[in-house]
Amino acid sequence: MEAIIEQSRVFYFDWELDLLHWFQSIHNTVLDWLVPKITMLGNAGWFWIAVTLLLLVLPFNRKMGVQAAISLILTVILCNIILKPSIMRCRPCWLEPEVQLLVKVPHDFSFPSGHSNASFAVATTIFTRNKKLGIPALILATAIAISRLYVFVHWPTDVLFGTLTGICGGIISYFIVNYIYKKLKRS
Repeated sequence: MEAIIEQSRVFYFDWELDLLHWFQSIHNTVLDWLVPKITMLGNAGWFWIAVTLLLLVLPFNRKMGVQAAISLILTVILCNIILKPSIMRCRPCWLEPEVQLLVKVPHDFSFPSGHSNASFAVATTIFTRNKKLGIPALILATAIAISRLYVFVHWPTDVLFGTLTGICGGIISYFIVNYIYKKLKRS
């Protein structure tokens, strides 16, 4: 862990630290119990992977499932394989280790937020195919993204960029899947 912290880059805007400190000021027993459970849904993308697998298994949602899978693959490659190790941004909890965390200290770099990325990739996918299911998915994705600020493991710009890349992945995968299905129909 020490080696990761030493090689990470410390850069943030003053307003980001102010916002994170504001989140620390609103801690209470209810939120301290609830928010870690919300943030856990984004751990390793397990919840969104499970949703994607469920969509792939159900024949009437298979197109949505294919889109969700493509979206997750594209955005995970961009965020977790390319950007995080290239940018090597320090996490706020590494910079201020005296802040009491409600989750385990993450050992990977901060930018962009993988939780926000995966959540919005699949939630946007669902929204593009089914608005009725997409709205609750986007609300959950938003809750997961905000939870990363409350638990003090991401900078606001990590969450913002993770959210934007997830949304873009969901939209791009929409066009990819439509193109693939159109080609398959012609064959």
